[in-house]
Amino acid sequence: MRVEKVVLASPRGFCAGVEMAIKALAWLVRTFDGPVYCYHEIVHNKLVVRRFEQAGVVFVDDISEVPSGHPIMLSAHGSAPEVVATATERANYMVDAVCPLVTKVHHEVKVRAGKGYRIVYVGHEDHEEAVGTMAVAPQAIHPVESIDDVESLPDFEEPVALLAQTTLSHRDWEGVMHAARDRFPGMWTPGRSDLCFATTNRQAALTAIVEQCNAVVIVGSANSSNTQALEKLARELGCEHVYRVNRASELPQDLSGIVGLTAGASAPEELINEVLDRLNPVGGIEEISITDEDEYFPPPRNLRDLIEASGSLASFSLGGPPSPTPILDRKVAASDVLDDLMAGDASSR
Repeated sequence: MRVEKVVLASPRGFCAGVEMAIKALAWLVRTFDGPVYCYHEIVHNKLVVRRFEQAGVVFVDDISEVPSGHPIMLSAHGSAPEVVATATERANYMVDAVCPLVTKVHHEVKVRAGKGYRIVYVGHEDHEEAVGTMAVAPQAIHPVESIDDVESLPDFEEPVALLAQTTLSHRDWEGVMHAARDRFPGMWTPGRSDLCFATTNRQAALTAIVEQCNAVVIVGSANSSNTQALEKLARELGCEHVYRVNRASELPQDLSGIVGLTAGASAPEELINEVLDRLNPVGGIEEISITDEDEYFPPPRNLRDLIEASGSLASFSLGGPPSPTPILDRKVAASDVLDDLMAGDASSR
């Protein structure tokens, strides 16, 4: 492997929702006697999930698998209302770490269904976010993934609303949206797009670098929708050599020339740094930034209430002892929280 230069896209990696969810789960691990249960993977990244498993978190795909009386966290992708209700009933403490952007879509589904709308929902039907969203109003919602799906919809007598999975590719969304507008001219759409700003930013950053690259490497797991969207976008933009990797050991050995590098919204920075080390570009690294991401999602309300009741917001990232000077979690990177979690787990053995 002889890589001339790496062009690093920015923004990349963890988004605000992932940051919030990881810190919240780490706090539960440090605060409660184990095991802590999590409904679905907290985020779609193998390394993150493995780190939490090593710290004693048990991930389940059926909330009935959780014994009564244990702390439960619901994943960032959003959960069906009946799952939230069951988790609340079974847990001695429950935190719903759903991304606020997904919560917005759930709210839109509930409101539109309550007003008698038929909802055309653009998303991947088997994705956890889509499953949770469609469960909000299953009788009123009609999932679609393609233009052909839109054409196959019945002629609704009721008014129609269009909503979407937050992690879709802009290109996929636009085609389906235009087809839906043509099919249902009076269709309602939200004033602000359902597509996640972090997903949009990462796709825009990739678009800004891809033309100058001989190959593009995307760090992220195969079950991450926004990572898959980045991989698809790179190919659609004309890059012949596109590689999605979980970590540096999966890189092909024949990479050369200028390599573009980005990462999905659930990939930690340490994996990006690991890939950079392996690429070892002889001409160095050029970072191209298309915007500054300063969005911040605070921890879920009931978790904030618990922390405040315990006397301080201090040491939120690790669930450590109270401090007279609160340490705001916004100032602590979730990647550092994961590292500290592993250090604490190792020292306890």
